[in-house]
Amino acid sequence: KPLSEASHLANNDNEKMAASLDKVNDAVTLMPQETFQRGQNLNDSMQTRDKDAFPVNQREIEAHRVNLQHLCRICGGSFKNDPYKRSHPVHGPVDDEMQALLRKKERKATSWPDLLNKVFKTDVRGDMDTIHPTHFCHNCRSVIQRKFSNVPCEVYFPRKGTMEWQPHSTSCDVCGTSSHGIKRKMQTPNPPQGGKKLRIVAECARKIMHTRSQKQANSKSIMKTITNCKKIHLSTKMLTVDYPVDFVKSVSCQICEHILADPVETTCKHLFCRLCILKCLKVIGSYCPSCRYPCFPTDLVNPVRSFLSILNTLGVRCPVKDCHEEVTLGKYSHHLSSHKEKKDKGI
Repeated sequence: KPLSEASHLANNDNEKMAASLDKVNDAVTLMPQETFQRGQNLNDSMQTRDKDAFPVNQREIEAHRVNLQHLCRICGGSFKNDPYKRSHPVHGPVDDEMQALLRKKERKATSWPDLLNKVFKTDVRGDMDTIHPTHFCHNCRSVIQRKFSNVPCEVYFPRKGTMEWQPHSTSCDVCGTSSHGIKRKMQTPNPPQGGKKLRIVAECARKIMHTRSQKQANSKSIMKTITNCKKIHLSTKMLTVDYPVDFVKSVSCQICEHILADPVETTCKHLFCRLCILKCLKVIGSYCPSCRYPCFPTDLVNPVRSFLSILNTLGVRCPVKDCHEEVTLGKYSHHLSSHKEKKDKGI
């Protein structure tokens, strides 16, 4: 009897153990399925969120790109401020007017990136349309034109340096200010230096300089009226190359300010056209029109040969209508005489 009871109890324990093992196995098999379903649901929700967020970001980037099209690549100003809405492509070819100006300066450039790099020290070759504007304003073009010409003009660059463009972000300056350009930081004005006495001295000096310049201008206008050589002497604007101002002054007459024709040199080393200086000496007296040093017609001599050779090699444009030929100054008289012969023959 004790053996049969013990075996009965052992069988009951084995059955209980088997039942508990079956429950554990069922739980283990169910857990991965539940976790998989939970993970799948989480991935689905993340994908739907990404799909919802993607169009929003894409729309913001597209709006940012559209706003960039209204801004200048160099200064950041808006094209809407220009009444004529003028703009120029950053990567486009240089226009004909700028090409003619560069030829006068004996320089070559076929595209705007070369000029932008020379003038503003900005390399635009690696630009991206999602970060950088693709056009620059007419004011910046005028700055480039002033750089390569000696003509004074009231054009200024509105910033100390060129714009540094950044990708679109939540705190984007471009998207909030595209209608009127990107704002600059206000600069504190420098406090006035010096006292009342210094200002009075400066004002007096300014008045003296103004009166002197007025007298000089009046005397020059009088001498130009005396010579009246506009029709026979060539203007310095006829030079084919845009030479420095000092060089142009050195090859022009001190009286009529035209290119020297039959130049002569005074004792005080000033250069004039022979006809101009002889007329002035006859009317205003025997002194140099530039420095008032005593000068007589017998004191006039020819300049050195090296100077004359340089003068004769200067290129000038023919002033005759429908003749766009460029000739050297030494051959200009021969070229002009050929036009007269053609006119006489009726060609």
